[in-house]
Amino acid sequence: QVRLVESGGGSVQAGGSLRLSCAVSGNTASRGYYMGWFRQAPGKEREGVAGISAAGGRTCYADSVQGRFTISQDNTKNTLLLQIDSLKPEDTAMYYCALSLFTSCTTSRHDYHYWGQGTQVTVSS
Repeated sequence: QVRLVESGGGSVQAGGSLRLSCAVSGNTASRGYYMGWFRQAPGKEREGVAGISAAGGRTCYADSVQGRFTISQDNTKNTLLLQIDSLKPEDTAMYYCALSLFTSCTTSRHDYHYWGQGTQVTVSS
């Protein structure tokens, strides 16, 4: 089993920054996999924002966040990170980390198999 626990969300003003973390534990060793960050605003579908390979060498981003979001991994701490800069009110959402057992970078929620419980990000104007 895989366990994912997000943290780092909060309330910030537009233009600010946040760094989200996702602690990864469980049986992820010796398998090729990808991890990703998703978000879901009230009344909207969950959308992928970024993905990264287990080794951290390959990333992919949704066009809507390119240049403002940076996904990375701290493999020594088994932690997935998402740096969000220049926050906008439309970034307000619950943010989730997820793990895909596929071996290609993807931001499609249909390609992910394990999910965390989410951390709330609220951006005020």
